[in-house]
Amino acid sequence: MFELLLCSMLTVLPDYLFRRYAQGKRIGHDITLYTVWYELRWGITACLVLTISLITMIFYFHPSTKSVTAVFRTVTILPETVGRVEEVYVGINQRVEAGAPLFRLDGSQQEAALETARRRIAEIDAGTAVAQTELAGADGQIQEAQGAYQMAVDEYEMKAQLLKSDAVSRREVERLKTSIDSRKGAVDAALAKKRTLETQISALLPAQKASAEAAQAQAQVELDKTLVRAGVAGSVQQFGLRPGDIVNSMLRPAGILVPTAAGRVALIAGFGQIEAQVMKPGMIAEATCVGKPFTIIPMVVTVVQDVIAAGQLRATDQLVDVQQMSQPGTLTVFLEPLFPGQLEGIPPGSSCIANAYTNNHDALADKNISTPRWIYLHVVDAVGLVHAMILRMQAVMLPVQTLVLSGH
Repeated sequence: MFELLLCSMLTVLPDYLFRRYAQGKRIGHDITLYTVWYELRWGITACLVLTISLITMIFYFHPSTKSVTAVFRTVTILPETVGRVEEVYVGINQRVEAGAPLFRLDGSQQEAALETARRRIAEIDAGTAVAQTELAGADGQIQEAQGAYQMAVDEYEMKAQLLKSDAVSRREVERLKTSIDSRKGAVDAALAKKRTLETQISALLPAQKASAEAAQAQAQVELDKTLVRAGVAGSVQQFGLRPGDIVNSMLRPAGILVPTAAGRVALIAGFGQIEAQVMKPGMIAEATCVGKPFTIIPMVVTVVQDVIAAGQLRATDQLVDVQQMSQPGTLTVFLEPLFPGQLEGIPPGSSCIANAYTNNHDALADKNISTPRWIYLHVVDAVGLVHAMILRMQAVMLPVQTLVLSGH
């Protein structure tokens, strides 16, 4: 309507004034409903052409969309294990801080595994003490075996000397020689036993203790998993958990945690694909939301998604018919407020209306710009005022449309 009125003031109105005052034609006599087309045909035609051109220019260089939402993501409250709820610490719509406990599962099995690991560590410590005692006993056995060996050697040497004078029998000497070998084997066995005990104390038992400590740490981790905490600060929603309920990480979540900053950082808008060449990061934008009427929020385009979600292809066991993707998708654009705190008071998930404005200030500042292009860029920037006026009218009429004209 604004465009039509503006264009008519440049075309139909001058044509009418010329015929009324320059040619002396009067309404109701020379200019009637039957002759208005013939008399004002040039002005009407020019008005329609100019209106269509102006609307096209406004909507192309200053795009608008009603597909704007304060999108937010929730965090599903899920345990890392399946179990029965034993205690619940929070209620519905309660605000929690990051790390606050939400509920606890039955951890009797995990506690038993933890106690078993502790007992195993104590058992290994006791085994280490016993091995050290046996090591001290092994030193005594080595000394005893070495003494017996030395005695056998001395007796053999003595009997060997007496054998020359036939004072002892040869069989006795041979028996003593065999006894020396036996004593030598006893010494070697005692030394081997000592080395075995030393290896147990220095390598085997520490390795077993490290494994038991790792099992204890794993059991502690499994026990800690039974206490579910809030990963981020936010409010708990759809949390009807009660002691005795079974919670499954795959099938039965406990509830939803809405982060505090969710939906309060940026707006996500879907513009038409035809604006893909116009939408650029850094463009100034404005938005008005249903959750905060009568308010225009200055925004800036921060991210323009370089793909269209409607063309997404996911591999399945069926061939994709391209006709199923014929519905044109939108260009996803992220809008952030120019000043901090401007999205306060807007509930996450609110629907909004947004305009983006093309800015040709840098091009106009170029000293080598031609006059026709200078005029054209000035016109492009100036017609953005029309869209800004429309957005403000929508901000004023939004409560009326929502509360009165929507069927309430």
